[in-house]
Amino acid sequence: MAFVTKQDTGAKTVIKGFLTGGTQAALTYPTEYVKTQLQLQSKANPEFKGIMDCASKTIQQHGIKGLYRGAGVRIVGAGFQQMFRWGAYTNLVNIARDEKTGKLAPSMNVLCGLGAGICEAVCAVTPVETVKTRVTDDQRRGTGNYKGSADAIVKILKNEGPMGLYRGAFPTILKQGTNQAVRMPLQVQIFTMISMGDDTKKQNPFYNGAAGFLAGCGSVFLTQPQDCVKSRMQGEAAKELYKGTVDCAKQMMKNEGPASFFSGAIPRMVQVGMTSGISFALFPVISQLLNTVM
Repeated sequence: MAFVTKQDTGAKTVIKGFLTGGTQAALTYPTEYVKTQLQLQSKANPEFKGIMDCASKTIQQHGIKGLYRGAGVRIVGAGFQQMFRWGAYTNLVNIARDEKTGKLAPSMNVLCGLGAGICEAVCAVTPVETVKTRVTDDQRRGTGNYKGSADAIVKILKNEGPMGLYRGAFPTILKQGTNQAVRMPLQVQIFTMISMGDDTKKQNPFYNGAAGFLAGCGSVFLTQPQDCVKSRMQGEAAKELYKGTVDCAKQMMKNEGPASFFSGAIPRMVQVGMTSGISFALFPVISQLLNTVM
């Protein structure tokens, strides 16, 4: 990233990442909720006609707070997610920089993004997404198995053990690794174009946010199938319906066709674009503030 400097290493990036992630998650959670609901429904017998129908029916049945079902674990989880993402990325970047020029080659940027994505998937995204998906799926089905995120964590650990929180881990790792391998270098390229190579704009939140938004939207096209399989694997009935990740993908293709792998693509594009834009805008701002006190 244009705004990542040699100061952005070690413990600092952990704090910056956590604050960045928690803030953007709180602002964008309703789009995440709608995206998940559209992915969980069957294409053969859909419950919702689209984004607005899903949002309006949720509000009618559960009130505004229904759009924030499972938000607590997502907000805290997003803090940890970006803590691991930015912590891994910035430290990998400073290892991979050219010693003489201090610059990062595009190919190394891809590898650093890939490493950051895998790190966040294993350490934060998979368990957080599992809880969020179980809780939202429980509300959609009206089964009343969980009172909230904390209750879901306790019951999953009790009934399925720690591995219950890691259902769908493989597609999640594929998704997050691809996400960051695409998003990090793409943000750099888009930033360079819209800033017209002006180095004085490297810390500008508007330019970084705009580039992040477009990079986030672009990464959705390459990762939507993995995200759909991941959501199905983390649903309440996954253990009864699927033998594993590959079986889930096969059944989706056989029973619902290729379109099932792109369910919820538009709300996810909005959600990912927003979260990426906010993250890329916030991180340099938070960095500048913390650099003055740390």
